[in-house]
Amino acid sequence: MIGERLARLALSQLGEPGDLRMGGLVAELGAEKLHALILAGGDPRGMRDELAARLEVIDPERDLELAARGGIRWVIPGDPEWPTGLDDLEGCEPLQGMGRAPLGLWVRGPLRLDELASPVAVVGSRSATTYGTTVTAELAAGLARARCTVVSGAAFGIDQAAHRGALAGDGPTVAVLACGVDRAYPRAHQALLDHLGQHGAVVSELAPGRAPMRPRFLARNRVIAAISRGTVVVEAAVRSGALNTASWSLRLNRPLMGVPGPVTSATSEGVHELIRSGAATLVTRADDVLELIGAMGEHLTEPARSPTTRRDRLTPTQRRVLEAVPLTRPAGSDSIARTAGLGLVPVRSALEGLVQRGMVEQLPAGWRLADAADAS
Repeated sequence: MIGERLARLALSQLGEPGDLRMGGLVAELGAEKLHALILAGGDPRGMRDELAARLEVIDPERDLELAARGGIRWVIPGDPEWPTGLDDLEGCEPLQGMGRAPLGLWVRGPLRLDELASPVAVVGSRSATTYGTTVTAELAAGLARARCTVVSGAAFGIDQAAHRGALAGDGPTVAVLACGVDRAYPRAHQALLDHLGQHGAVVSELAPGRAPMRPRFLARNRVIAAISRGTVVVEAAVRSGALNTASWSLRLNRPLMGVPGPVTSATSEGVHELIRSGAATLVTRADDVLELIGAMGEHLTEPARSPTTRRDRLTPTQRRVLEAVPLTRPAGSDSIARTAGLGLVPVRSALEGLVQRGMVEQLPAGWRLADAADAS
């Protein structure tokens, strides 16, 4: 036998990422045994004829050596670097005919996958609006400043804004691709992916050199969700691929969060439905995300409140009396008491307190609001 690492590498090149049949056989028989069985002429679940010829020409040792020359490593379950969150995919219901944990991951970059600090997936529409990219960049930067790792797919729109926001926040970020980690897709993001390959991490199930295809993006989404503690969706239309990532997050029982957009925006329609149905929790800032992905009692946030004013510090009686004090023409205590509907004794006591606070002033003719009083 060629060993677990090489067997997984060879088998991973026979099918597509997320292949349920291949994943099931590896889980049942083990990679080494399955590899040997196919080469020996075995026919597990009708796979012999379609796979044996291809398996014979795969040279996993050569592939590992070529990848290492390009600074690319092959990480498999059981390795110290293996992100154990991926193992949860084994217990998930398949989605669109895909599922199970990857046989392994190709990784380019110095960031180790077992050392990702509080990873959070931030995904959304490729056809993002300025609102969406601005909100995403600010949210990702806030997460990065809190030392969270931002995970996304390096696509146009929200993905790009998430990676760039994390870099602006001087934090780590990981790109999970639907092609080989040595390829730039989209090509316009060559500089971004090269930067992540030097300072962060670029990850894929697909061997170096493999091209992106539509089903591979859907398979990639389950890796994004499983690597992360939770997923934030920003701007996703009703048929957005980001909703596929959201579905995987729900299957994994990870927190799913949505950033609301304008109610008239078709780009945010899918996000709004996630929030409306209760599948996603509404978030508007990094602190909201941190509270949801953190351990019990961590990152608790206070409800948003307007700034405290001098009136907020008054007693109910003082506020009532202040409302009855005229703005310009002074009035006597008895007149203020009638207007406020209070007795003279509590009104005089309240007026004395308001004088001390500089909110009313006493003149020979009576009381009025002080020049510095907050009359609004």
